[in-house]
Amino acid sequence: MRGRLKHRESELEKIVVGDSVELSGGNSSWTIESVAGRRTLLARRGRGGTTGKLIAANVDTAFAVISVREPRAKLELADRLLVLAEAGRLRPVLVVNKIDLPDGDLIADSLLSLYRTVGYRALKVSATTGTGLSELVQEMSGSLSTLIGPSGVGKSSLLNAIKPSLGRRTAPVSGLGTGRHTTVSSRIVSLVGGASVADTPGFANVKVWGLGPAELVRCFPELRRLSPSCRFRDCAHIAEPDCAVREAVGRGAIEGSRYRSYLDARTEAAEALPEWSAARADRLRSESRREIV
Repeated sequence: MRGRLKHRESELEKIVVGDSVELSGGNSSWTIESVAGRRTLLARRGRGGTTGKLIAANVDTAFAVISVREPRAKLELADRLLVLAEAGRLRPVLVVNKIDLPDGDLIADSLLSLYRTVGYRALKVSATTGTGLSELVQEMSGSLSTLIGPSGVGKSSLLNAIKPSLGRRTAPVSGLGTGRHTTVSSRIVSLVGGASVADTPGFANVKVWGLGPAELVRCFPELRRLSPSCRFRDCAHIAEPDCAVREAVGRGAIEGSRYRSYLDARTEAAEALPEWSAARADRLRSESRREIV
C-alpha cells in the first residue's frame, strides 16, 4: 500500500476484504494506489464502544449462522447478526446449522417460523449430513457473500462441506459450550455456481456500529413497515402515545423478543455515540427496561 493509505487514522478508511482497489506495477511487484467507493459495508462495534471494526466490503449477502446447540441458539444473537447485515445494507439470510443434533429439526423449525414471519429468508442445514446445503449453495450463486456468527456454529464446516478442497481448519466446541477460533484471517474463496465467499473470522462482540438510535428502526423489517403509522414522525417506539409498533407488540403481531432486541440495540447505539452523554444513555436504558417490563 502507498504510505498515505497505510497511515489513515479512520477505521472507515482502512482496506478490508472485498474492497475494490486500483493497482500499479507489474510482474511480482504491485502497489495499491487507491480504494474505490463501497456499495455495502459490514462492520461491528469494536472494543471500547466508540470505534468500529470492519469485516468486509461490497458483499451482497450476509448469512447469519447460528447452531441449534453446541453452542445453543439464542434469539438475541440471531437478531444482532441480522441487524449487522441490515445496517450494512446487505441481504440478510438466517442459517440454522447442526440440525443433525438431538431435537435439531424441532429447534430449527421454531426459529425458521419466527424469522420467516418477520420476512427473512431462513434455511436449516447440517454440515455433517449435507441436509440443506444445495439450497444454501443456490442462495450463494452468482454473488459475493459472507458467513457471519460466533466461533463454533460451523461456518468453516459449512464451507468445507460445500467445497471439500478448501480444507478449512475446524475445532470442537469447548467444554464451556463456546466455539474456538479457527479462522484467523480474511480471504475470498470461489465456490460452485459462480459464487464467492468472503471467509472471515468469527466474533463474539455482535453490536451495531455506525448508526444512530433513530436509524435502528430500518434494521427491523416489521418495525420499518409499521413506523409510518405512528402518530409522531420521529417516534422512538418506547413511550410515545399512539405508537403503531408498541400497539402491535401488545397484541402479539410483533414478537416480544424482537422488540426487546430493538430496545437493546437502540441503547447500545446511543452509548456508542460520543455526542450522547452518559446521563442520556442511562435515561434511554431506563426507559427501555420499563417498556420491556
